[in-house]
Amino acid sequence: MSLCGAIQPVAPRLGHIHCALPSDLCIAVTVPSSHPSAASAADNTPAAGGEGDVVNTPGPSFSPLYQQIKSLILRSLQAGEWKPGEAIPSELELAARFKVSQGTVRKAIDELAAENLLVRRQGKGTFVATHAEETVQYRFLRLTPDSPEGNGLVKRQLLDCRRLRAPADIARALNLKTGDTVVEIRRVLHFSGQPTVLDDIWLPGQLFKGLTAERLTEYKGPMYGLFETEFGVRMIRAEEKLRAVLADPADAALLGVEVGAPLLSVERLARTYDDQPVELRRGLYRTEAHHYRNELN
Repeated sequence: MSLCGAIQPVAPRLGHIHCALPSDLCIAVTVPSSHPSAASAADNTPAAGGEGDVVNTPGPSFSPLYQQIKSLILRSLQAGEWKPGEAIPSELELAARFKVSQGTVRKAIDELAAENLLVRRQGKGTFVATHAEETVQYRFLRLTPDSPEGNGLVKRQLLDCRRLRAPADIARALNLKTGDTVVEIRRVLHFSGQPTVLDDIWLPGQLFKGLTAERLTEYKGPMYGLFETEFGVRMIRAEEKLRAVLADPADAALLGVEVGAPLLSVERLARTYDDQPVELRRGLYRTEAHHYRNELN
């Protein structure tokens, strides 16, 4: 029987973290940088006449032309015109489609590439970024080993997967109603044989029908790759809150540390297009041999 089977009226594991700092001392991080929502594309289309007169969306426009083209490309990505991992049309083809200059298209694509929505490949073209690439295991995970020896194999240990009614705080974070179905996942990531990350994850049940413990165990790629390829849910950006906490007995046992050992608590809210939240994740990180690293620009 699947561990993600019948709905269980059991509250998720909340409040099991003891914070070592005052509750108002935390760090918020956005990963990666945000981009204009595809929902605003209708208000940001090129005005008629000259460059951009191919677009017939009504209403005034005040944003730069390349931003309008960026929004139109983003809208096509959201609609699934180009799937993750697929090549998009060339700059010349897009310029002809939107009746703008190639330079305008290039600037729009540059921004989308900087936001990790598109990937340029020398001599091959521009592709829709994907979490399913073999070289991309944990795009949003900012935990880095202190030494090269720490770049070993990552093993995933699934502890639990079940469906339950969302309590108020989980529902609020995911823009759901209290009592809506969510999928709860608990797992441990082992880095070079050492338990390093304890994750509690909540997903909207409506978007992840059919997600089972068996499928999570069978899938060898990154979890976000599974969400993308089998459920059509693409994580495009995330926000994180960081706190210093102390390990309680249950967490200490799972992570192999002493009770009261310092841990890094990372709460992540991942979003798809239209800034829709689709995953809430609360992780506890060991940092004796790893550090949190993020690039800001």
